[in-house]
Amino acid sequence: MIYPIVAYGDPVLKARAKDIPADFSADELQKLIADMYDTMYYAHGVGLAAPQIGKSVRLFVIDSAPMTEDDEDDDAPAEAGVKRAFINPVILKESGEEWPFEEGCLSIPGIRERVFRQPDIIIRYEDENRQVREEGFSGMTARVIQHEYDHLEGVLFTDKISAFKKQIIKSKLARIAKGDAKADYRMRFAGQRGR
Repeated sequence: MIYPIVAYGDPVLKARAKDIPADFSADELQKLIADMYDTMYYAHGVGLAAPQIGKSVRLFVIDSAPMTEDDEDDDAPAEAGVKRAFINPVILKESGEEWPFEEGCLSIPGIRERVFRQPDIIIRYEDENRQVREEGFSGMTARVIQHEYDHLEGVLFTDKISAFKKQIIKSKLARIAKGDAKADYRMRFAGQRGR
C-alpha cells in the first residue's frame, strides 16, 4: 500500500516517536516496512520515516543508491548505496568535520536548504528480523540516515538551518501547513483524517 506523505505542520512530525515493542506482530512489521519502501519509491525519495506516513514509531527505511550514484566528485572514493530498514535505532556516535549539502524532504515539498552534518556515524538498530546490529556509515548514506533519524526525534531539516534562512522560507512553510503544496505524490495535511 502506498501511503500519503504527511505534510509539514502535522504534529506527528514534531513528536518523538515511540519504540516498536518486541511483541509487535512480525507480519504487521514486515507489511509496514514493505509499504514504506513502496511509498518511498513512489514519491522518488531516498529515505522515509514512519512519522512521515502518520505513524509515530521508531522505524525508517532508506535506499541511498540514487544519492551515491549522483555524486559528481570524481576524486572521492566510490560509495555503495545502502537499502535497509532501521527499527528502534540509536545513533551512538557522529564524527568528522561537518559538511554542507542541500537537503529536501518529502514532507516539505519545494524547499531545499543547505544543512551541515558530520560525515561518519555509528548506529545501533534492529534489522527487519529484529536482530540487533551496530554499524558504521559514512558520506551520503550517513547523511540520509541522520535525516531520517531526525524525523524519529521530531526534528526536521528546517530546524537545522539559520534563523535568517528560516525567516526567508517562513511563508512557504506556512503555505504547506495550510495545504498549499505541489508534489507528484499524495499528501496528507494537518487536520486531515485517514491514511
